Amino acid sequence: MSLLQLSNVSASYGTSQALFGVDFDIAQGQVAALMGRNGMGKSTTVKCICRMLPSYGKIIFNGQDITNLPSHRAARLGIGLVPEGRRCFKALSVYENLVAAQRSGLWDFAKVVDLFPRLAERKTQIAASLSGGEQQMLSIGRALMTNPRLLILDEATEGLAPLIRQEIWSVISKLKYDTGLSILVIDKSLKELRSVCDKAIVIERGRTVWSGQIKNLTQYVAEKYLGV
Repeated sequence: MSLLQLSNVSASYGTSQALFGVDFDIAQGQVAALMGRNGMGKSTTVKCICRMLPSYGKIIFNGQDITNLPSHRAARLGIGLVPEGRRCFKALSVYENLVAAQRSGLWDFAKVVDLFPRLAERKTQIAASLSGGEQQMLSIGRALMTNPRLLILDEATEGLAPLIRQEIWSVISKLKYDTGLSILVIDKSLKELRSVCDKAIVIERGRTVWSGQIKNLTQYVAEKYLGV
């Protein structure tokens, strides 16, 4: 059963069209990679899913048409976003960042710090004083505290040290196998994406050009659309 389905989604920034017909779906419990070169429409697609940008076409989430919903209502339906650039509430403490977004469900403060023990150690520190990697952990933890049905990770390993990147990938793997959470991952590391994702969607110039099981993503497709 599809949890998320995009059908012929298009979107613009003013007079500049960015998406020209994006089509894909994500099943319940599936981990999918949204892939493409820089500037091809990945983050714009995420904004459309989260209803942060008006769009045309149809977006169905958990059986409901959310195409015309405001972003706060889409979030309440169970879409959790870890945005590019982290964007923590920098003047708030780690604990305050986490509980500010809390909704009832599996994920609470204890569960999040079990996943990221470093956040327990930094509980009273303000977010601005954390390292980039710790801020990324906090951003992921904050999204989990909303107890989403779909977790979207937009460039979650971008600009992080190799050890921290590996920790983030380990967390994604743990979420997949331990919780069955549906996840949409935007990242450039094909090797790591292959290790955790079931499916891949490739976008080129605002259009879906390939979709299928990630194990079937050929070197030809990777070279043509990803520059790998």
